[in-house]
Amino acid sequence: MTNAILVLNAGSSSLKFAVFAECPDLPLMMKGGISSLHDAPIMKVRTASEKAVETPLGSEGLGIQAAVERVVAAITDHGLHSRIATVGHRIVHGGRDFTGATILDEPALATLRNLVPLAPIHQPINLEIAAAAVRLFPDALQVGCFDTAFHSDRPRLAKLYGLPRELTESGIISFGFHGISYSYIASKLRERYGPGDGRRAIVAHLGSGASLCAMIDGRSIATTMGFSPLDGLVMSTRCGALDPGAMLYLLQERKLSVESLSELLYQQSGLLGVSGISGNMQSLLGSRDEGAAAAVDLFVYRAGREIGSLAAAMGGLDTLVFTAGIGENSPVVRERICEAAGWLGVKIDGVRNEQNEERISTSGSRVDVLIIPTDEERTVAKETLSLIASHRL
Repeated sequence: MTNAILVLNAGSSSLKFAVFAECPDLPLMMKGGISSLHDAPIMKVRTASEKAVETPLGSEGLGIQAAVERVVAAITDHGLHSRIATVGHRIVHGGRDFTGATILDEPALATLRNLVPLAPIHQPINLEIAAAAVRLFPDALQVGCFDTAFHSDRPRLAKLYGLPRELTESGIISFGFHGISYSYIASKLRERYGPGDGRRAIVAHLGSGASLCAMIDGRSIATTMGFSPLDGLVMSTRCGALDPGAMLYLLQERKLSVESLSELLYQQSGLLGVSGISGNMQSLLGSRDEGAAAAVDLFVYRAGREIGSLAAAMGGLDTLVFTAGIGENSPVVRERICEAAGWLGVKIDGVRNEQNEERISTSGSRVDVLIIPTDEERTVAKETLSLIASHRL
């Protein structure tokens, strides 16, 4: 039987997985995930030949170890456990050391543990999942793929902060995130327009975590997240770009502890903090509360402003792509962001936008506007397969 690659992809409140046959075209064998890990989790599973099945997992939250075990149980139930020869992991932060898929041996894991302060929500979960996978698949090769890797070739100026050189050289630079998603979208754009056409694209990865990436010919030029996943756009519970002076004030004058400040910036801000209601965009759009409206307005404003900044970094804009949960599923947010970017020549067709068609721009738009669902699991599998091939040479 053909070996299989299991991909594990954790968010701050979800765990997605996919199983691919270890073949060049990576045929999908099984896919699913557990959503709402912290409150009434629901598991969704589908195979290549069956429709998706949803199963509530109770009213209590589910820890990440238990979630991985649930996923493995589902894989076992479908007769695939013995075929898993490799486990590919999406890992948020690879720092300066990991710019491509890497075998997760102990030295690599030790280096990744040192990066936990740079991504305190995601990195510990990623490493906990890796440990669980070693326990549950002791004979499988464990491979890490990194959200930061896609941005590692950006121009040097795009990575620098105005800090003393010794701090820059010690690693305080802009890394960028959501790179696995951006890598997948770049591959879809190459399929659409052909390799090497030099198109200037901005990809809007809008989900619970949100960022924008400017690409030329599928390569990252600039992005809104920087040293950590806090930077850039307003997000579900993260603040986005914030004057460092505000953080100094909170520490010095408001006497917040470092732990309290971290909790504030990562968990209590963003859409949740501004609205005072929820960090969920769908809930905010359905609310008549003034706070909800203000949160949505700020999300759109910041996205529109950053699109202008990224277009300036590229000297123009040819393509605008929406992806991830909000980007793929919210016509209202897409419409409002495109209105904000209208000065760049962005025009969308309201009917196409409401129907979530792939191309939603009008024939008279100077910018192609697309909706492309992301597939981080396939990208991880592709990078993992490439590493497997080189490892066996």
